[in-house]
Amino acid sequence: MKQRFSSLDVKVIAHELSATLVSLRVSNIYDLSSKILLFKFAKPEVKKQLLIDSGFRCHLTDFARTTAAAPSVFVQKLRKALKTRRVTAISQIGTDRIIEFQFSDGQYRLYLEFFASGNVILTDNELKILTLLRNVSEGEGQEPQRPGLTYSLENRQNYGGVPALTEERVRNALQTTVQKTAASAAAAKKIKKKPGDELRKGLATTITELPPILVDHAMKVTGFDSATQPTAVLENEGLIRHLLQSLEEARKIVQEVTSSDSCKGYILAKTRPGVENAPSDGTEGDRQEDNLLYEDFHPFLPRQFEEDTSYTVLTFDNFNKMVDEFFSSVEGQKLESRLTEREAAAKRKLDATKAEHAKRIEGLQTVQLLNIRKASAIEANAERVQEAMDAVNGLIQQGMDWEDIGKLVDRERRRNNPVAVIIVPPLKLHENTITVLLGEAEEEEEEDDASDTDSEGSVDSGYGDSEASARKIRETRLAVDINLGLTPYANAREYYGERKMAAVKEQKTMLQSETALKNAEQKITAELKKGLKQEKPVLQPIRKQLWFEKFLWFISSDGYLVLGGKDAQQNEILYRRYLKKGDVYVHADLHGAPSVVIKNSPSTPDAPIPPSTLSQAGSLAVCASSAWDSRAGMGAWWVNADQVSKSAPTGEFLGTGSFMVRGKKNFLPPAQLVLGIALMFRISEESMAKHVKHRLYDLPETLLGKQTSTTTAGESTTNNAEDDESDSEDSAIDIQEDAERRENPLQSTDQYDDEGQYPERREEAPPTQAAASLSLSDKPPIAGPSRPMPTQDSEFGDEQKDEDIEAATETDSAPLATANSPAPGSSGKSTPQPQKKGQPPKRGQRSKAKKIAAKYKDQDEEDRAAIEALIGATAGKQKAEAEAKAKAEREAQRAAALERRRAQHQRQQRETAEHEEVRKMMLEEGIETLDTEEAASLTPLDAFVGTPLPGDEILEAIAVCAPYSALGRCKFKVKMQPGAQKKGKAVKEVLDAWKAASAKKGVVDEKGEDKEKMWPREVELLKALKPEEVINIVPVGKLRVMLSGGAGGSGGDAKGKGGGKGAGGGSNRGKKR
Repeated sequence: MKQRFSSLDVKVIAHELSATLVSLRVSNIYDLSSKILLFKFAKPEVKKQLLIDSGFRCHLTDFARTTAAAPSVFVQKLRKALKTRRVTAISQIGTDRIIEFQFSDGQYRLYLEFFASGNVILTDNELKILTLLRNVSEGEGQEPQRPGLTYSLENRQNYGGVPALTEERVRNALQTTVQKTAASAAAAKKIKKKPGDELRKGLATTITELPPILVDHAMKVTGFDSATQPTAVLENEGLIRHLLQSLEEARKIVQEVTSSDSCKGYILAKTRPGVENAPSDGTEGDRQEDNLLYEDFHPFLPRQFEEDTSYTVLTFDNFNKMVDEFFSSVEGQKLESRLTEREAAAKRKLDATKAEHAKRIEGLQTVQLLNIRKASAIEANAERVQEAMDAVNGLIQQGMDWEDIGKLVDRERRRNNPVAVIIVPPLKLHENTITVLLGEAEEEEEEDDASDTDSEGSVDSGYGDSEASARKIRETRLAVDINLGLTPYANAREYYGERKMAAVKEQKTMLQSETALKNAEQKITAELKKGLKQEKPVLQPIRKQLWFEKFLWFISSDGYLVLGGKDAQQNEILYRRYLKKGDVYVHADLHGAPSVVIKNSPSTPDAPIPPSTLSQAGSLAVCASSAWDSRAGMGAWWVNADQVSKSAPTGEFLGTGSFMVRGKKNFLPPAQLVLGIALMFRISEESMAKHVKHRLYDLPETLLGKQTSTTTAGESTTNNAEDDESDSEDSAIDIQEDAERRENPLQSTDQYDDEGQYPERREEAPPTQAAASLSLSDKPPIAGPSRPMPTQDSEFGDEQKDEDIEAATETDSAPLATANSPAPGSSGKSTPQPQKKGQPPKRGQRSKAKKIAAKYKDQDEEDRAAIEALIGATAGKQKAEAEAKAKAEREAQRAAALERRRAQHQRQQRETAEHEEVRKMMLEEGIETLDTEEAASLTPLDAFVGTPLPGDEILEAIAVCAPYSALGRCKFKVKMQPGAQKKGKAVKEVLDAWKAASAKKGVVDEKGEDKEKMWPREVELLKALKPEEVINIVPVGKLRVMLSGGAGGSGGDAKGKGGGKGAGGGSNRGKKR
């Protein structure tokens, strides 16, 4: 397997790095190990990570790696010199395996060596070595390298330029190869070369700009036989020209691979042993890395491997990505194998402990069974045991020596004495014990019969037969120790007593074994965790941050993106780049309060922002200010985007992050100082459909029921008056319209209905018959909750109110109106009524009427009109006529609007019915799709969900810090309040609590179906979270974490996820940290 760069690889990687990293600045430097460094480069909106393995490789990486806890001395020196420096040039030194990085126009230079043991050398502009990874002593062909010396470039390969390819150069290279071969043969040195490989190896050492694999590829392309000997080529001018053509082809390939900013890469892989049906060829999208073992990589596809069917070729559009994939895959396999080995070792250790305890218990059980067998054998052979005991005791009583007693027993055994046969030497007379061979109770009768038969048939048998039979009997019987001082039955009772003691010991051992095994398991698990912490985790791809993650951000409970600046510069960026038409600007009059922007939908910029979103944005503005530390809740305010500007009054100057707000500020109620940390999951586009359907049709389904009932009622009353039918249909239509565009009591608007027939309608609660409801309109709208949806009564009441207003206006405009009459449009006082026919005139009216008739009896209509025009008496009449005309126009517009609404309502009913039929079929078949309008309304925010649904493909997890009220739908969440704990420690505590909860039994649903439990994919992404990334999203410095029940939860309880549903819940039971 290829492990280090060739000169061509260095050339290609330097070319790609030059196109990618030049103009970027060094943001930081880390050491992953003693020889592996990680450089982070960045500029606005661009971040890159460069991995340097001294002597082996150098490439950009897309995988996150664990850095060292503290930087080494070498890395500290690199940081001091290079941090924030701009990369100005990257190039290869000649054709050698050295890459040069120039910083600040050559003020600092970094050299990466990829030959021998490799090195990383930092120099100044005069090539004086400032620091280096390892000191190099002077040796053969190697100059010394240490701080203070000058780094030499003169002796590097082709530093002055690559010589031209000519026949003379090729001939000299061949002659040099022949001379080296002859010198090696004369010195009797064994050179490891494949047969026919002399020419390729010789050219690689003489024409150094072309690596051997490239020369071999060029020979196969041009048809040159690589097995030709160098001496044969020297003797043939045609072969020299042919070889020159092959080398020119190799030069051409080098120029092609470096002609563009990026170069293709090819990985040569073999199928893993034991895996069948592997793909014959592969691309970056459809390869199966699990079934392939990477062997080699090149910036071109070698002809010799292209024709080999045992290799699978993986093609990449970028050489950097290819190298990163190659080495990261190998590195990941090594890390995974190390982790697996540690887990296997811990399992073996635990299994050995369990086996030891099981063996101990099994031994006690065997002792019990053996004691029972011995006692039973003594009872079954009590007479024989008594005879043996009497014989030995008799000899002892006679004063015979113990050794003589043993010899006597042996002699009698050889004579086949039945008493001596059952006694087993040696005698343990010092313990007052002998060992006898006894048959067990069920075998005793069979053995007695066999003994009688043998004795009858062995009258003429020899000594050998009796010895063999005795040995056979001895093997099938049980050896029992007999105490000479006790009777046979007393000996049997001794064995029964030992059996009872073993049984008691077994019970105690089993009880202690459970405790011991549990302690051993905990100890081994702790050791495993400690070992896994020392090991680096398996490589995870670097998550590409979205554009809004650099700000304070969250998605409100209504689905709006809320952005806040972390400092004055970000406040300025939010205003200049992201505050657009329809957005809302939220701020608080507190020190340190950020500028908060609520992004409205670009398709409907005039749509009002819901009150809950405004409240949550205001909470963020207050919590991120000095109010958090002082623990004093204050209120925020909001204005529209067009009210914010950077134009200062004359003579004044607005600094960075300061803005001028013109017009009315809409104040919000005081916000609670409660934040929360939660996890949001990004799902795939295929999974977004289910969530969009769930969100779009959950609420309207309740409205559809009302519409259906209204329509049914309308159909059942078709014989009623036409105006009643119109009013009911108009009311039903208005319900749908008000549901689509609900007016916001916290947000003022100058827009009326689309038809514009209600200019005098005020923002107030629906009027009812109760008198108490009339006072709702007097309450300030800023502190009120969301207005309930209008009903049929409210719509009808509005129409009746308009008619009353119009009638009052006409009456007030009559000539008989006085100064004390109510103003037009007011309905609080009664209006004067005209006198009815048949009533007698009031006192004085008749004489007054006669005087008027006598005074104007000579005037005709023309004179009266002229006089009225002269004195302005016709103004009231003209006004009345104008109002009547306006009323007629309004009625016509209302009738047209009613007809238009009726048609729209019928169309919506048809579309709803069709949609419900299709939706029912799709739900039955388990299909989720989006229509054109829904797909158009789909935004990237729809990919972020707090609680995934079963079957969702979870791509990544993102930590978010937001007001706790905005995290109601998040599965993983923890509440935070003002406190004294630093946020770094608090964040680590929260992550550790979640990880600890995932290790508990019954918390993880392996099938991923129970939404209340953790899923394996969620646990995997949770463990990949780094505290450093989560700390940056918390806008406060000190806090208190509210974890419920120690953040653990029990077996199958989903609340063990550091809060789960309502983690902490804001209750006083939360443990103070």
